[in-house]
Amino acid sequence: MIDKIAPSIAEAMSGIQDGATVLIGGFGTAGIPLELIDGLIAQGAKDLTVVNNNAGNGETGLAALLKAGRVRKIICSFPRQVDSQVFDGLYRSGKLELELVPQGNLAERIRAAGAGIGAFFCPTGYGTQLAEGRETREIDGKQYVLEYPIHGDVALIKAEAGDRWGNLLYRKAARNFGPVMAMASKKTIATVHEVVELGSFDPEAIVTPGVFVHHVVKVERVATQAGGFKKAA
Repeated sequence: MIDKIAPSIAEAMSGIQDGATVLIGGFGTAGIPLELIDGLIAQGAKDLTVVNNNAGNGETGLAALLKAGRVRKIICSFPRQVDSQVFDGLYRSGKLELELVPQGNLAERIRAAGAGIGAFFCPTGYGTQLAEGRETREIDGKQYVLEYPIHGDVALIKAEAGDRWGNLLYRKAARNFGPVMAMASKKTIATVHEVVELGSFDPEAIVTPGVFVHHVVKVERVATQAGGFKKAA
């Protein structure tokens, strides 16, 4: 019987190696798998390459992973924000390597990995510092830059609901990078707020099929100060 429901985050995170490339879903604060990032910190893997849309907010989540000194390199689109002080400090002191990738290119490079694409040409970045030293080509009178896929050793993503086969549904904007990251990684770990019975999902509505997911961990919604619950972002 296939059952991908993990009893704990610690068990789901076991086996992540030093030097791994970790794809972390989320856009800003929407869809960030905070519990899994905390689990990665506790698990202890270091010298990581992290792929995310940004480089952390405040001192929690991805910023906490950076602050713990576990990340060697970050690949992202928006490293600097008003509260990205952890990234700023590490980068300026030479303790963190940055690969800056335009957001559309980032999404497509991840998608290409999952689709088995060896490389592709994209016009974004041509004529800028991002294209220096890169192969370029003129196609139908327009200039393009060669881009390579981004493969992950592990993807950490947040979904709204899942079943024991690993089929996932997301909530609104929290979907963002999750589906393509799941396809691009050797191992995918997802948190969900609801575990449903097998067969409860309309097959046509499933966003991430279970074939791309290895572990599903149920987590509670975070209580607010007012005593209610935050909806899944």
